[in-house]
Amino acid sequence: MQFQQLQYFVAVAETRHFTRAAELVHVAQPSLSQQIKALERELGADLFRRARGNITLTDAGEALLPLARRILADTETARHEVQEVAQLRGGRVRLGATPSLCTGLLPDVLRAFHDRYPGVRLLIEEGGSHDLVRELARGALDLALVVLPLPTPSPALTTVELLREDLVVVSSPDATRPGRGRGTVRIADLEGERLVMFRHGYDLRELTVAACRAEGFEPAFAVEGGEMDAVLGFVRAGLGVAVVPRMVAARSGHGLRVTPLARPGLHRAIALAHRSDVAPPRAARELQRMLLER
Repeated sequence: MQFQQLQYFVAVAETRHFTRAAELVHVAQPSLSQQIKALERELGADLFRRARGNITLTDAGEALLPLARRILADTETARHEVQEVAQLRGGRVRLGATPSLCTGLLPDVLRAFHDRYPGVRLLIEEGGSHDLVRELARGALDLALVVLPLPTPSPALTTVELLREDLVVVSSPDATRPGRGRGTVRIADLEGERLVMFRHGYDLRELTVAACRAEGFEPAFAVEGGEMDAVLGFVRAGLGVAVVPRMVAARSGHGLRVTPLARPGLHRAIALAHRSDVAPPRAARELQRMLLER
């Protein structure tokens, strides 16, 4: 099995077309087809069902695809690791983080990292913890900032808790103060509020809804489906209130009223995760150190 064969296989699997796949990997279509057939002979199984205008994966192809993607991603990581020059004057870091952490935690750390290592490219992917864990597992990310506990615990990942953060309630200064005018808001007080709610898959959505249900009520949504910036904008416009991390509220406080949650409140644990079976590249290890020492 050759690296090039896996590269051609993934190209066909993603384009579902031999000619377009050949164009994607810059090789003649007959050569690509021959390499795919050679790979199928070596594996002893057909990888594609071939019909005019309709290329689909067989069961064997479906089984091979995630493994091939991981091998290609690991090979690319190895290439970048070897090509890194002395004193981190080159290289890259692929970092995943939830949108709230991109807004609250990362800007200062990434600025310090960039100031120290301006030649290192920073590639940031925003997503929910579930998506980031999947991207880590397939080798598409070097590091990820995720919310604990993980949606699906994975023995293939190493996690180190980075911080614990309080959640607060944000509202429009022009609206009635939530919590009946008190200095804090109880979860039970949210029963009488219209919530601006994040999209499905957002860790904050699951946490907030679970807390409301634990108090015996189903939260009412004024609007739902937004990312962090959209949610904060809707709150500023007076559409409702939202539960967000304190760090995000502090950075986005203009035009927002911030009210703490009454004890015991709501909290979340943030962890730095990477694959257990592959050491992060040198530049990623340096960013990891800066995050842990922040």
